[in-house]
Amino acid sequence: MAFYTEAALKAVLKDRGLRLTPQRERILRIFQTLPQGKHLNAEELYQLLRRQEELEDAPPGRQIGLATVYRTVKLMALLGILRELELAEGHKHYELNQPSPQHHHHLVCVNCHKTIEFTNEVVLQICRKQAESAQFDMLDCQMTIHAICPEAVDRGWPSVLPEDWECPRSGWSRDAAEFS
Repeated sequence: MAFYTEAALKAVLKDRGLRLTPQRERILRIFQTLPQGKHLNAEELYQLLRRQEELEDAPPGRQIGLATVYRTVKLMALLGILRELELAEGHKHYELNQPSPQHHHHLVCVNCHKTIEFTNEVVLQICRKQAESAQFDMLDCQMTIHAICPEAVDRGWPSVLPEDWECPRSGWSRDAAEFS
């Protein structure tokens, strides 16, 4: 079961004088059903929502705009419902903020953007101790390690990678990155 239910989101929003809109409910549902290790940026979330709307043949008034998606993920991150992640792609990604047993961190290749999730109890303990010593309630603790994957190093990163190089681990290619 997901940590944040629609009822929990409604209560958090109500405490701040906000309401649970159908758009916020739909966005929460997307994050509740994401597979473990999947992160979405606002554009990807918007595309998922648009595909859902097409499948459901949603009337124009029920469609979610991109600006609403950006505002909603930012709000949900500020409320501690979503984790806002700075991976290595120049834009933020989001995932549902889970309770500590599922707390994890990220190892990201700055070349191909391959992301590996890992847990580390020592990091979590340091974060908890720091929050407690300042009399804060910890909502999130995340570490992102920016690194280079072994495939890129083996090929001579940073200076020798050919223009058409594609990472065998993630499928990322230099050619595709130039046009995204």
